Amino acid sequence: MLAAQRRDLLLERLRTDGRIVAKDLAAELGISEDSIRRDLRDLAAAGLCQRVYGGALPASPAVADYTTRQGVEVSGKQRVAAAAAALVEPGATVILDGGTTALAVVRALPADLRATVVTHSPTVAAALVDHREVEVYLIGGRLFKHSMVACGAAAVEAARGLRADLFLLGVTGVHPEAGLTTGDADEAAMKRALARRAADTYVLASSEKIGAASRFTVLPLAEVAGLVTDAGAGNPTVRALEVPVIHAP
Repeated sequence: MLAAQRRDLLLERLRTDGRIVAKDLAAELGISEDSIRRDLRDLAAAGLCQRVYGGALPASPAVADYTTRQGVEVSGKQRVAAAAAALVEPGATVILDGGTTALAVVRALPADLRATVVTHSPTVAAALVDHREVEVYLIGGRLFKHSMVACGAAAVEAARGLRADLFLLGVTGVHPEAGLTTGDADEAAMKRALARRAADTYVLASSEKIGAASRFTVLPLAEVAGLVTDAGAGNPTVRALEVPVIHAP
């Protein structure tokens, strides 16, 4: 089997099985495990998979740039956003993450909602201007342009003074083994810092993020209160997640 054929097979296995175990696939194909690992390195370099110990997981399409992500799974993000917005109770203090799904949550909030929203996303903060009864607190720091959020030491330090009822967390990957992941180390650290300041954390995960993984761990699934997704209840990856799931209609 030619290298190109092997790589096509690897991508197909990632799509159908949701993971690759290098040792098992090498035995199945009758080739060396090193050959599979080299192929996985090439696919990872092209952004087509996320290498993990012993093999690989599907790469998340949500690591694309902010402008590109605005056009990815728009309908799914809107459904997730509507279900997540229903978690925001009047009078609550809510931490809202950055990203395109968080921006959709803002659009789904009732116009007359009275609440306090804390965010490290200038884009999300600006979108809340028309919610006249929402008090908005914007955390500053180094602007991570990929997701249009503030990160770094100053932002993490500012987060330490927060006390919130709810954190709506965005990630790029949700996987039963890899947990909750994202593509940047500083952004992952900021998300962890915000999660520590909220009584409950719910993950916003449209279907393209389910079963995918990125380079940096945000949190294990055991540390969140639940997951909001448009993926169906019969999705095998969703069923394998040991966390309460809110299915967006």
